[in-house]
Amino acid sequence: MISPRAGQPVQPSDLIDVAALERDYFDKKPNPSVPEQRVRFGTGGHRGKASEGSFNEAHIKAIIQAIVDWRREASPEDEPAVLWLGKDTHALSDVAQKTALGVLAANGVKTFVQEKNGVTPTPAVSRAILVANREHGANYSDGIIITPSHNPPTDGGIKFNSTNGGGAELDVTTWIENRANQYLEEGNVHVKYVSYAEALAAPTTLEIDYARGYVDDLANVVDLDAIRRAGLRIGVDPLGGAAVGYWSLIAEKYGLDITVVNDKIDPTFSFMSIDHDGKIRMDCSSPYAMKKLVSLRDKFDIAFANDPDSDRHGIVTRSVGLMNSNHYLAVAIDYLLQNRPSWSPSLGIGKTLVSSALIDRVVRSHNRKLVEVPVGFKWFVPGLFNGELCFGGEESAGASLLRFDGSAWTTDKDGPALNLLAAEILAKTGKDPGVLYQELEKKFGTSYYDRVEAPATLTIKEALKRMTPEQVASESLAGEKIVARLTKAPGNDAAIGGLKVTTENGWFAARPSGTEMAYKIYAESFKSREHLEQILVEAREIVNGALKNA
Repeated sequence: MISPRAGQPVQPSDLIDVAALERDYFDKKPNPSVPEQRVRFGTGGHRGKASEGSFNEAHIKAIIQAIVDWRREASPEDEPAVLWLGKDTHALSDVAQKTALGVLAANGVKTFVQEKNGVTPTPAVSRAILVANREHGANYSDGIIITPSHNPPTDGGIKFNSTNGGGAELDVTTWIENRANQYLEEGNVHVKYVSYAEALAAPTTLEIDYARGYVDDLANVVDLDAIRRAGLRIGVDPLGGAAVGYWSLIAEKYGLDITVVNDKIDPTFSFMSIDHDGKIRMDCSSPYAMKKLVSLRDKFDIAFANDPDSDRHGIVTRSVGLMNSNHYLAVAIDYLLQNRPSWSPSLGIGKTLVSSALIDRVVRSHNRKLVEVPVGFKWFVPGLFNGELCFGGEESAGASLLRFDGSAWTTDKDGPALNLLAAEILAKTGKDPGVLYQELEKKFGTSYYDRVEAPATLTIKEALKRMTPEQVASESLAGEKIVARLTKAPGNDAAIGGLKVTTENGWFAARPSGTEMAYKIYAESFKSREHLEQILVEAREIVNGALKNA
């Protein structure tokens, strides 16, 4: 149900008490015997709330020490020499980074961190890892990013990126999770730690500027000269995120006409509009959270936004306003496959199995390989890193692409690059991405797509993970014969962590959220809105039946 306040300005009563949040971070001690208070790595790392004992100083100390242990025990003779550390603009990210530095310094880990306690976009960390390892050796460096992504201001999060620049693989995060929980159970008595002041003064802590290297390198990924020549007027709302200082550098270096409509960094995110569920959420793919920028769409040729760690993109066009993230992915893929001549024809396109099937049709039209993987950008990392994929994108507005020369750019999601790609598309084709999507629909059919979600306990989430094809007794879905019941992804045979059911003209997928206490049902029809609603009705019946037997 959509909140009656969705899209309205945030009120003072909605704002977090930053001081109280930080007190909870330090004062509340998690109870490892409570499942919700243990370290849990989902699709976006460990996330939680200080007030609920699920993201506190104890968690960060345990997680960082576990990461240090893994780096040393997994490669005792080839431990990465450098760790790149970054944080976004959430209140808890600031205190968590200070804790992280205390553990890293105490363990003698050489750590690069943004100077002056500044913030760093996720793609800047990913790129830094790849560039350093290309120069110094494949195992030279890895990274940690402290962010709960677009989650509400109350939340905290942390993720570990491996030497390939992307989110660590499941076996790695499972190892780290288990070791961190062991530390929690022991009261962190074996965790090494020094104060933040001592960590800053340590010879292993090196303050740098991530921004300049990232900005200077963007010309190897996006045709910024074409954007400049077209004279596009571009509007940007960083949504108070880590890229806020990057846009002026981009405009200055490349001569672009960029207006940053909101340059505030405020951990309460008081400048936001209320999201669909009545919460503050910096989701650049939400029409409610993006209402302010959408209202300015006629002032610019194209506009865009990012979330707090700047790994997601939101594209606003004059033709349609805020683009559905699936729609933009389809346009971006169609454009790139026609405008990157140095990319090998053997390279595949990566999509998550809950992304629109219209993408499948676009990829087939170019006689390219489609690689469909479970939810989570980490599944694209090997392909982008090894040069098997030229693009990987997920329905939640996260994507990355290769450089012009076909080498890896970032192996984590890159919001600014996908934003600027939208401007390149407009500059080179003379049509904004909204118009181009309408042309794709005329060619491949109209997509009716929706995602619904509901609160879920850990027990419910585990039950959803264990769903099997046999729980779908029906031979049909919304009047069409079922042609596939999937619990593993076709592209890599990895477990979905849920279930996907497909017919000729529709599908649904059910899975637990990897970042919030909720479960989600995704569905799509190529017939009608009514057909989509029937798919959702029957999908809920299947999911509810499975949960009753959990």
